[in-house]
Amino acid sequence: MANSVQVTLPEIGDGIESGDILDIFVSVGDVIEEGQDVVEIETDKATVPVPSTAAGKVVKILVSTGDSVPIGGPLVELETADGSDSSADGGTETEQPSASAEPEPAADEQVESTDEPEDEPAVAKQQSAPAEPADDTDEEDEDDEKPAEPPAKSSPPAAAPAAKPAQPLSSPPPPVSPPAAPGKDESVIAAGPAIRRLAREVGVELSRVTGTGDGGRITRDDVLSVVRQASQAVRSVASQATAAAKTFVSSKQAETAVSGEPPTATDDHGPIRVERMSKIRKTIAAQMHHSWSTVPRVTNFDDADVTDLERLRQSSKDDYAAQGLKLTTMPFLIKAVATSLKHHPEVNATVDLENQQVILKDYVNVGIAVDTDRGLVVPVLRDVDQMGIPEIARKLAEMAGKVRGGQFAVNELRGGTFTISNLGAIGGQYSTPIVNVPEVAILLVGRSRKLPVVMPDDSIQPRLMMPLSLSYDHRLVDGGTAARFLNDVIGYLQAPSRLLLAL
Repeated sequence: MANSVQVTLPEIGDGIESGDILDIFVSVGDVIEEGQDVVEIETDKATVPVPSTAAGKVVKILVSTGDSVPIGGPLVELETADGSDSSADGGTETEQPSASAEPEPAADEQVESTDEPEDEPAVAKQQSAPAEPADDTDEEDEDDEKPAEPPAKSSPPAAAPAAKPAQPLSSPPPPVSPPAAPGKDESVIAAGPAIRRLAREVGVELSRVTGTGDGGRITRDDVLSVVRQASQAVRSVASQATAAAKTFVSSKQAETAVSGEPPTATDDHGPIRVERMSKIRKTIAAQMHHSWSTVPRVTNFDDADVTDLERLRQSSKDDYAAQGLKLTTMPFLIKAVATSLKHHPEVNATVDLENQQVILKDYVNVGIAVDTDRGLVVPVLRDVDQMGIPEIARKLAEMAGKVRGGQFAVNELRGGTFTISNLGAIGGQYSTPIVNVPEVAILLVGRSRKLPVVMPDDSIQPRLMMPLSLSYDHRLVDGGTAARFLNDVIGYLQAPSRLLLAL
């Protein structure tokens, strides 16, 4: 007996209950090793490959692309090395004997009742009764005739009947012999009376059946094999017809399907495209709805004069480039936010209404919202307040590489105490960002632009101004606290030398 093993979805991280199948790396019949990736799943905001926990031959794929699988749910079924008896045909211990074998009559009845339950109940019922003598008992002795072979001197067989619509082009043809010549006497076919009676009951022409018994004799399994193949062909064509009825595919839409884009359809007003909501998008939707419905959000808008900061960045970017780093404004902004959070612990906290508590964080973990093809991802830079500008720039570059390659782990998205969203990298100036609960504040930075500014000496000078939008949870953060925090951030950005000395 074959030994079957199921590879299941393992525990991936705290709070993760399921994952969506993005890709399947194996096929039925593949021989894989322990530790080899079998599927790729999407959980929360990360994509994770799932390795096999055993070595063996893949006999069944238990999931499809797009399926949502719970933790512990089966992914694939393997046949391990000690199941050599069925490894040749890829079967498992639950599979039925093939139609070409010659099982005992009891086994025949089991095949009839389990393989095709909806198509063969009548056949199984007839097999359970004793076979009655048929009128053509004398035909049983004609064993020297070759089934499915026309007489040597007979004329070429007539044109085959028109192909049945139930036989799709993609399904394999049944193992039948050439059709009998017109007027061929079925008495020349090597089949016993019980088999002839079974063929009449199930509507199978013996002249179209290839015998696999001794001397080409037709067996019960040969007849049932033709019945099964006809039933499978009918179901295949029916499913294709149903799919065709549900989806109208024009020539242009067919090209779109080949290119991998979602198929199109129409509604009452014109063409549309229907896309399945990804795991990331569902997580974002749930998180944003929770934030919008539970957090009384207020947004403060302001500008920071980053003219001197830009001058410092331009003078230092070649030194960073020599180390393989691209120096942008973000490391300075992250450092300014981290230092200000240490001075305003109410902005670096969470609200626990269930226990009527405020949890103030003594660590500073800043999440950076990143726009990706799969949705918004917020990886976290930990203990940023203890880093200098060069280390922040290096960590930021490493994090960006992981996000672009989709190689980050779920734990890298957790534990944030404050979030920064850089809208300026795409375009735009101000916005009202939604607080990333359970945090209590988020800062959105827009694209810096030159504006005429009245200086302390009343002169008007062009200055590079960075737009800032701070949203905060008004249950904990008051307007005055938010304003003082934002003023500190602006102060560090306008005097970048303070950031180089801040610890």
